[in-house]
Amino acid sequence: MKNILVYLSIIFVLSCAQEPNYDLSILDVKRIDIETAQIENVDIYINQDRIVLIQNADSKDLAAKETVDAKGAYAIPGLWDNHIHFRGGESLLKDNEMFLERLIDYGITSVRDAGGDLTSSVKKWQLEVSKNERIGPTIFTSGPKIDGKNPTWQGSLEVESEDELDQALDSLEQLEVDFIKLYDSKLNGNLFLSALKKSTARGFKSSGHMPFSVSLNQALDAGMNGVEHLYYILKGSSKDELEITKQFQQGALGFWQAMPLLINSYDEATAQSLFNKLKQQEVFVIPTLHIGNTLSYLDEIDHSNDEYLNSLSPGFKKTYERRIKSALNSSPETRANRKNLDALFGTLALKLHESGVKLMAGSDAGAYNSYVYPGPSLHKELESLVAVGLSPLEALKTSLINGPKWLGVEENYGAIAKGKKADILLLKMNPLINITNTTSIQAVIKNGRYLKKN
Repeated sequence: MKNILVYLSIIFVLSCAQEPNYDLSILDVKRIDIETAQIENVDIYINQDRIVLIQNADSKDLAAKETVDAKGAYAIPGLWDNHIHFRGGESLLKDNEMFLERLIDYGITSVRDAGGDLTSSVKKWQLEVSKNERIGPTIFTSGPKIDGKNPTWQGSLEVESEDELDQALDSLEQLEVDFIKLYDSKLNGNLFLSALKKSTARGFKSSGHMPFSVSLNQALDAGMNGVEHLYYILKGSSKDELEITKQFQQGALGFWQAMPLLINSYDEATAQSLFNKLKQQEVFVIPTLHIGNTLSYLDEIDHSNDEYLNSLSPGFKKTYERRIKSALNSSPETRANRKNLDALFGTLALKLHESGVKLMAGSDAGAYNSYVYPGPSLHKELESLVAVGLSPLEALKTSLINGPKWLGVEENYGAIAKGKKADILLLKMNPLINITNTTSIQAVIKNGRYLKKN
């Protein structure tokens, strides 16, 4: 009897020792610290959607329900696309839904949706992704944009008075949006400035397009937290900005008419003063270089054989036509001006970075933005940032560090560390050596779920 009890005790202890304590283990992987560029061989242990343990790769392996031998692979946090759009109306809902898995295919585990007309679906997808009921990135959304009457984009909240602005902000607050997106197609300049102040008072970050009827300094003083695209940086870098703003208020200038004047009046001292203010106020800038380059060369580059294009519905591809026709029908002077502006924006992006202004990598992918595809375009944006002078590590920070930081969720994202979300990208090659190695995807871990790359 005594021997039987000892035997049973041993069996019990062994069975307890073999009971897995972790849902997933990623063994012998080269973890890259995006802050320091340090690379360490580690084992990563995950429970549910969190990283719960990281130990040296030469430590004893611990039991897990699923184990992945990642020897030779590099691990970075899942990529962030900090400017995309889910839009196009219900007729393009299936295309937008398809983009969720496609983004994961390209290692993008979080996105900042900068305004669209599919808010109810986006909120539904948000919830489903968080519960692992749907494969897709975590979505941080602005919901519909705030604009003036008869705006360019369908689904925008139209405001023409302070009361209507308050109602729009009330509705966005009820939707529990993650930030406020402002647009400039019809929005009155004074209401734009008021929207910035009121958004701040309600505890929201705000970003967007700035009406040329106000100066960039006015927008910054009113509380603007993010500048989408570099047109507005160019305007604020002009020694003649106030005069150009006045002409715009009087209706003597249009947006594109103002561009040559802004380019010719660019002033280094004015620009540096602006950059210092952006840095001091912790205003982030989203350069969107890749879309600028793509649209600037629509007259020269044939995209008809793009592999991605074949996966889009005829209705979605039709949204590309307006920009394509505009490029092909424009004058030689207009085409040259657009290309010169594209080159200048690359220079501006580097100057901002060198001045300590935080940049965020965003693709602007979505319907109507011709050939700027959700997924690969974020990788192209990172390549564009490196092409203008950032190092691969610095470019990665614009996606992985600055995206979470701007939204105030850096406690959950931005590193592979204990307590962080288990959103991890396994790469076959080191992205610090060549930024194109972000496409050498071996697998994606999203919310603790291991997804093998097809």
